Amino acid sequence: MRTIFTTGQVAKICKVAPRTVSKWFDSGRLRGYRIPGSQDRRIPREHLIRFLKEHGMPLGELEDEAMGKLLLVGVESTVRLALTELMPPEDYKTEFAGSGFEAGIQAESLHPDCVVIDFGMGRHEATLIAQNLRKNNDYADAVLVALLNDEDTASGIDRSIFNETFRKPFDAALLAERIRTLVGRKKQLV
Repeated sequence: MRTIFTTGQVAKICKVAPRTVSKWFDSGRLRGYRIPGSQDRRIPREHLIRFLKEHGMPLGELEDEAMGKLLLVGVESTVRLALTELMPPEDYKTEFAGSGFEAGIQAESLHPDCVVIDFGMGRHEATLIAQNLRKNNDYADAVLVALLNDEDTASGIDRSIFNETFRKPFDAALLAERIRTLVGRKKQLV
């Protein structure tokens, strides 16, 4: 994954002439830096992504890097709606799955950064989904969040496979903020 771009690389991503990118840079609209002792410009990835979003331009090949991908498994409709409102579609792509089978299919196509699993779908199935995701190297670094009932909390669920657990009832805004934090950390480490 590239972290610094030349004006030519930015021009290809934006589908404009390199001179246009130089003008954006020189006018201060696109932030970056000059290489000491030369006129060459360099644009850090985070500044490029911010610029593209601010100007409503498509992210193109940067979309996977810029957008958080969230998979909600067995999550109740009220929580699902609240999270959809709190996680804006320009920043997060959200998919839903009602069963372990659907979760496997969705995970394969989405490659989620975060999977929220509601234990209301059944403790055995929810645990199995989490264990299977952790076993697969493609999803080993995905953030896993468990939504637990009182019975699940009391029964001693293996919390070591989850990054975070929330006990019902909980504040959906707090869950959304925690997901943003965990996914943000993950994306910075990549």
